[in-house]
Amino acid sequence: MKNAADVLRELSHPSNVATQSSMALVGSVDAAGADEDEKRKEKDLDALRRKPQLQAISTRELGSFRLAPWDVLHTLARAVALARRGAGRGLAEHWGSLKYSQALTGGSNVYMKLSAEGRETADYYKALQSDELGVGFGLALAKEVLARRYPEHMVSITPADTALRAGWALTSRDKGPRAGYRYRPRYFAEVWKPGEPSRVFPIESKGNHSNAATSHDQLASASAHVEAVHIGSWNETPSLVFSTELLVEGPLTVHALHSAGRDGWLDLGAKSTGRNLNHLVEDENFFPGIQPPTEGDRTPQKEPGFHVTPEHREWFRHVLARTAAAGLTAFAGDGEATVQYLTKRQGSRHFTGFAHAATGSVQDAREELLGIQFVGTDHVFRLNRTRVEAFSGVAEDLFRHLAGGRVEQYRSEVYARRDAWPVATWDSKWRGPVSMNPDGSVLAMRVLA
Repeated sequence: MKNAADVLRELSHPSNVATQSSMALVGSVDAAGADEDEKRKEKDLDALRRKPQLQAISTRELGSFRLAPWDVLHTLARAVALARRGAGRGLAEHWGSLKYSQALTGGSNVYMKLSAEGRETADYYKALQSDELGVGFGLALAKEVLARRYPEHMVSITPADTALRAGWALTSRDKGPRAGYRYRPRYFAEVWKPGEPSRVFPIESKGNHSNAATSHDQLASASAHVEAVHIGSWNETPSLVFSTELLVEGPLTVHALHSAGRDGWLDLGAKSTGRNLNHLVEDENFFPGIQPPTEGDRTPQKEPGFHVTPEHREWFRHVLARTAAAGLTAFAGDGEATVQYLTKRQGSRHFTGFAHAATGSVQDAREELLGIQFVGTDHVFRLNRTRVEAFSGVAEDLFRHLAGGRVEQYRSEVYARRDAWPVATWDSKWRGPVSMNPDGSVLAMRVLA
């Protein structure tokens, strides 16, 4: 059993991450989708509507991908901060990422893979581990691809269900005309720059402990999920799909494809109401369905899914910005600050009142990491019998804007600092691994003296 200090050191070591994206992969995924549709036909089910043309991601955008395990856990933690999947009722969900503190291993000249502890965990919790680590790797790669594609922009990740709930009823528990369609992307990536239109990419990220053939099936399924949201024109919304193959022996591989499209833009439009991101958002009740283009004098029936039509672009930009802000304040442990950013249907009630024992989170910690002052929340647990402390938070000056409801000011300042964040993965004064994101968030851990 490794001592905790060695585990923390390994968490900070960047490794190469194997990626796979090619025309051969496209062909395999198309074949997997065709096989699935045949099976559905035998069961008298309709074929799934998938992205019409998945493509390989260019080497320029995908190549030379390196990550420290701690960065993967940070990405996963940020992604699930609004998940409301466990007894934490949405306030401390992100601490669940720490269970993978010993699951990954690698080094400066090798590819990242499952550690001995990760392989042992896979024997008992295969589906959970592959799903959650698949999210971590997929979103980390999505951010890298989009940052290379749009070098002068920021990339914000928001949970799709949370964002969509501001306009549509997703389940029977939501008030409004229910969508009744279970296929939808898990996340949205918003690529933005102050004062300019932003662009949105639906993302689906899966994982498995099997083989490449399983990843082909997962990518075919992921294609149906991202196709369920159209932003603007019919079949013109760009998207990204990922499947992380977590082999029990050998390096892990992230299989990745994308769909191109001319839309996905959230511009202000000629009839802009000049929405200020600092203002509250109210729940809307849009009728679900994606409207295909007219064919002569005939208007086709709507397809299942969710359609952000041109008149709702500005509203959706508003929703995404405030949902992203909610994710940051939740990550810092501040339920009171989070409530202001979510509508009732988005789950604002989950950040007030009672929380189950050991699942609550309070924004009452302050730490200096790599020379920057952060505020947030902390969590103490045992790692191989040694007491360790984890800290998650947001740069103090940026957090004050978010706590005060000043999203416009936050976005302006975090954009100006996008290239100024330290790239070091270890803080000798803190004595532990540190991961900083361009959004101003940080995740750090150390052995308690």
